[in-house]
Formats: sequence, C-alpha cells, structure tokens
Amino acid sequence: MDIHWTTIQSITKESDDVFTYALRLPKDFQTWDEGAHTHFGLKGFNDGERPNRELVRHMSISTLPEEGVIGITTRIPTPRSHFKETLRQLEVGDDVAIFKTHSNVPLRREGRPIYLLASGVGLATFRPLVQQYVADGTDIPFVHSLTIDATAKPLFSDIFVPSERLEVTAVNERAAYYEAVEQLATDERGLFYVVGSDTFLRQTIDVLKRSGRTPDQIIIDKHPSMRDDFFNETAQSM
Repeated sequence: MDIHWTTIQSITKESDDVFTYALRLPKDFQTWDEGAHTHFGLKGFNDGERPNRELVRHMSISTLPEEGVIGITTRIPTPRSHFKETLRQLEVGDDVAIFKTHSNVPLRREGRPIYLLASGVGLATFRPLVQQYVADGTDIPFVHSLTIDATAKPLFSDIFVPSERLEVTAVNERAAYYEAVEQLATDERGLFYVVGSDTFLRQTIDVLKRSGRTPDQIIIDKHPSMRDDFFNETAQSM
C-alpha cells in the first residue's frame, strides 16, 4: 500500500462547521477521476503494528486534478469525534496522509440525464462532477442536483450555478427531499447518483426502487462488493 504524505496548503471555512482542507499534490501521486475518494490519515495513524483507525477516515476529493490541489471538504460538528477534534487542531503546513484513492462515481456518458442526490456536505463529492460536466457535457443531456441543505449559505454556490443544462435544487427537510426524488424518479432513463450517510443511501435507494428504477441506474460511492448490502436491505423508516 502506497501512503502519500503531504502538507495542508490552505484551510477554507465554507460555513459554521464545514471546512475545506487543500492539500499539496505529492510528486508521486497519480491522477484521479471526478468523484474520487481517498483514505485520509492524520499523523500517528500508522505508528503501531496496525493502523490506528481512529485517525483515518474515508473522504471524498472535492477537486479536480487540474486545480492543482487535493481538496477534502468535511463537516466538523460539536461534539466531535477524536478524528475530527484532531483535524480541527491542524494548521497550514501540518502533515497528513492520503492512500487508497479510487472513484466509484465517475460521470457516465451514455446520453442519459444525470441526477445528483446528496445530503449536506455530501455535495462535496459532486462538486468535481459538476465541474467536469460544465467543462465537457459530451453525451450528458442535462444534470439536476438535489440537496438537503438547511443552512443559509449553500456549499459551492460558485460551482452549482443553474443554467439551461444544469438545474440546482435545495430543500431544507427530508420530507420535501423524498417527494422531489419521487418526481425525479419518473425519468425512466435517468441515472441517479446518491451520496450521504448509510441511512440516507438506503432510504433514497428505497424510494428509487419503489418508483421503478433499477440498480444499474443507481450509483453510490461504495465499493462494488458492498452494493448488494444497500440494495437488498429494507430501508429504515423515513
């Protein structure tokens, strides 16, 4: 396993409890596709015989390679886990590690509409997808982003700019979200990308399946070996 140590280049406060950590690109780090995730390790995570899982998290990369940095956008709430508390104390110039980078949610250019369904900071996964689509919309007729966001300051409003080929919708509670998903799911040809907590994934998948959408139309940021767990389980009450 290749572990790439790098430094924090900048820290941007996106909202009250959401921060983007821009990491310097390691010289030996490979490129990545839009929608990629990585394992984000803090100093000391690999000091022992086994990795300290309390100092590692699976994170989406919120930037594209051409931006020249690896962006990690995450919510740091109160109270905080040990990982989030440690991360919040880090400053520009401090060392962090990334490893096992992979994308489960690249853009599928199949001439079909794409729907991006996210909750809160899950939108970070979709930021590079929208950037890539705006730069090159080949074989993608349009994209619709639907997000649950109760904050007064939406994330990445400079990227998620509505246009003729990009519709952007934000709702502030789940009932409105699931109602909107049901409406979007009437598109029999649509591709539905879903990012959020495991509960959010299961509930959204359940709505899509009940609306007649098939597993091959639903893209989630999970390893292929884990997909069946989400598509076979019954969702918890919404």
